Amino acid sequence: MIYKIRIILDAEEDIFRDIEIEESNTLEEFHNAITQAFGFMGNEMASFYTCDEEWNQDEEIALFDMSENGSDVRLMNETSLDDVLTEQSPKMIYVYDFLSMWTFFVELADISEKEDGRTYPNLLFSFGELPDSPPDKRFESEPTLDFDNEIGSYDDLDFDENWN
Repeated sequence: MIYKIRIILDAEEDIFRDIEIEESNTLEEFHNAITQAFGFMGNEMASFYTCDEEWNQDEEIALFDMSENGSDVRLMNETSLDDVLTEQSPKMIYVYDFLSMWTFFVELADISEKEDGRTYPNLLFSFGELPDSPPDKRFESEPTLDFDNEIGSYDDLDFDENWN
């Protein structure tokens, strides 16, 4: 079977790609298709995250295992698309380049029969241009720092400056 998947950049503007890929392909192969579709070099760390209907992030599926003791993280090359993306759970989150945090919403749009003569993965549709830098993240409750209320004297604080 062929999965038709829409990958949407987490941005105010509409920027997305529609990709067809075989359900048995690994998430690493899907990662490569996404990086090519959006024009990334593909040389940065990336992870998929399973999520619920409201896009609440759950389990990480990483490109490489960066944990100290190994084998704690599920890996893309060991996970097929149909293991994590189904009609019952059609959504995932994809993050590319952990320093820049390019974040994408991945959604299964359709499942169809394989067409003879077509090669997969296949970029079906491309909409919008990727900006030069990732969109700013707006968090629900950004902390506010108030530096106007400076401490005038440290004498009132319970602090022993000769503690060592």
